[in-house]
Amino acid sequence: MRISTIITILLSIALLPSCSFRKQEGISSDPIDAKVSKLISSMTLEEKIGQMTQITITALEKEGEPGILDKNKLREAIHKYKIGSILNTPNPGAPKPKRWNAILNEILAETNQTDKKIPIIYGIDAIHGASYTDGAVLFPQQIGMAATWDAELVEKCTAIAAYETRASSIPWVFSPDLDLPRHPAWSRLWESFGEDTYLSSQMAAAMVKGFQGDDVGASDKVATCLKHYIGYGSTTTGKDRTPSIIPERVLRQHDLPIYEKSINAGAKSIMISSGEINGIPVHASKKMITEILKDELDFKGFVVTDWQDIIYLHTRHKVASTMREAVKKSVMAGVDMSMVPDNYSFFEELFSLVSDGEVPMSRIDDAVSRILRVKFELDLFRTPVTDPKDYPDFGSPSSVAMSYIAASQSITLLKNTDKILPISKESKVLITGPTANSMKYLNGGWSYTWQGEKSDEYANDKLTILEAFKNKIGEQNVTYTPGVSIFEEIDIAKSVSLTNNADYIILCLGEHNYTETPGDINDLMITEPQIKLAQALAKLNKPIILILNEGRPRIISQFENDMNAVLQCYLPGNEGARALIDIVYGDINPSGKLPYNYPRYANSLQKYNRKYTESLGDTEQNDDADYQKSYNPQYEFGYGLSYTTFSYKNLNIDKIFMSKEDSIQITIDVQNSGIRTGKEVVQLYLKDMFASITPEVKTLKRFRKIELQPGEIKTVSFMIGIDDLKFVNENNEWVAESGEFEVMIGPLSKKIVLEKELKEP
Repeated sequence: MRISTIITILLSIALLPSCSFRKQEGISSDPIDAKVSKLISSMTLEEKIGQMTQITITALEKEGEPGILDKNKLREAIHKYKIGSILNTPNPGAPKPKRWNAILNEILAETNQTDKKIPIIYGIDAIHGASYTDGAVLFPQQIGMAATWDAELVEKCTAIAAYETRASSIPWVFSPDLDLPRHPAWSRLWESFGEDTYLSSQMAAAMVKGFQGDDVGASDKVATCLKHYIGYGSTTTGKDRTPSIIPERVLRQHDLPIYEKSINAGAKSIMISSGEINGIPVHASKKMITEILKDELDFKGFVVTDWQDIIYLHTRHKVASTMREAVKKSVMAGVDMSMVPDNYSFFEELFSLVSDGEVPMSRIDDAVSRILRVKFELDLFRTPVTDPKDYPDFGSPSSVAMSYIAASQSITLLKNTDKILPISKESKVLITGPTANSMKYLNGGWSYTWQGEKSDEYANDKLTILEAFKNKIGEQNVTYTPGVSIFEEIDIAKSVSLTNNADYIILCLGEHNYTETPGDINDLMITEPQIKLAQALAKLNKPIILILNEGRPRIISQFENDMNAVLQCYLPGNEGARALIDIVYGDINPSGKLPYNYPRYANSLQKYNRKYTESLGDTEQNDDADYQKSYNPQYEFGYGLSYTTFSYKNLNIDKIFMSKEDSIQITIDVQNSGIRTGKEVVQLYLKDMFASITPEVKTLKRFRKIELQPGEIKTVSFMIGIDDLKFVNENNEWVAESGEFEVMIGPLSKKIVLEKELKEP
């Protein structure tokens, strides 16, 4: 075979698209490239800039008539400004699929009157299911999905979310959230997968696969939008959209790998962080967007801003003295689409900039090519709007069952003194606390509305915690009073008095519904009224089962010692109460594990993979036991109890000495040593004993969730390679240094040695 032929074949393979158009007879280039090039060559500058412009649907509604599109506004958007994208939910809240279809068809009718009939790409925040569609199945929020430690389950649930989003005629979702929160007070922690890079990357890739499948153009799949690139969850204050200080070495080691994994899984778009890193807003950073994301990580999809963030370069960040300068900075940094979202300032400024030669046409063509490519991959030119009649499984019992399974596997048993749980169905319970009787506390934000305040209205056929208890054991066995709200005392004395006829107190505490800036807090401690209620009940010598519904770990150390059992529910979704009650009564054996460290004190917020010098202890011995003294979280990352017990035996490593070309097989026997069937998450951690950059105490490298019958033993096998031993050095390079490493699974550990490379004399 001739060299030129081989090169042609290799190039054609490299350019194969990840969509339904990829199968070709013989040797050819990507057919989508040809379609995109042909279309762009015929487009005017106005049409190109229009494709880069995204407008919120509410800006197109009639004055005083929420939810009704103004035909003149829509016509102006489509015909004058040639917009390529619309986002968000119409007023007043989540429509049913039939209404979504009518809205999308109204928009389509207008685009069909244009010269080129380029379809709109409609985007929505499908955060935990098709969460802006009335009747859709709502799953646990991302932090709860992370607590399942089950990537296969996450993919299955996300595939249902994709199906139901397409049933709503919407092809593009602003999900998953890949933020790596470094401060537990951050108001969007619950939208993330927690504090660990490896766990987050595995879960994020599973969501991308669930949303997009093998063919993003299929009628039951949607395009993903990874967010928020990058460093958004690492604010120094713990408050939303405040600055982050992150060395590039740290960013490359902990944040970028999550994005890289999802980009390799085929993610089609990325949303830029609203924040700034080291004084540079990410929307204005050519290094972050073009040099690292597009060039280094080879991201081929398109980049979209977050809400109004180009405008904020001028008004908030103050790095652009005019709106014109803000547009130029962001577009030249690599932004492809602006979520403007309610005016045409971006369009007008960019048109002027290109006309004046300040932004080259090559940058515009690159941006538009990326956007059009995704539209072709989604098959929007042939099927711009789907029909809800083609989705008979929308809201189906089988999909609801998957939400229940996810909730039951996410809920984490953190304490179970004297095996108080599970309790008998014949016992009488007092239900008290602010989160006991509202769906808002099960779903949180991004549920039907932005802040999730209407969950009781939209999910009125679902069970609150109180209703689930009554449904399970009968109203005659349940007494209820709230005692307090999240922020105010109501009648703590009544809660105390009603314990007289109860065998158990079910204390339901947590947080109100929130997301983004409205969720900012000044104190990580759980609110004062809830502390007072817990402390008053603790004086009664009655067994207390603490139920937490919270988006972040609110500190409970003032009364945790007095609780007999603690269950962390996170934000478990519409089926969360059913799952919780089945765990309380033993019909389900809990298997969730924490995806973050749960802090004990407000000024002791170390992550599990901390540096040794973060916890020096009280002496100068400098051994591991000493370091542990000042590291004392309430509960540690990866922790979670079961109603059965598991024992770990026979940790084996197939080789102790490893070269840089080797991989190592690690096996361990795990036995269910209790009397109930249960699921266990087998977690493998590595410790670099010594390194040129101070090593972490331990780092998660592998995990697997297994189910074991009583007495059953399973051998779990893991493979690790040279990449698992690497870290980013002071030159921002990934390196593996020779020396000792410790492999840790459960209570067992063994050493391996990475050998030095022998250089030629």
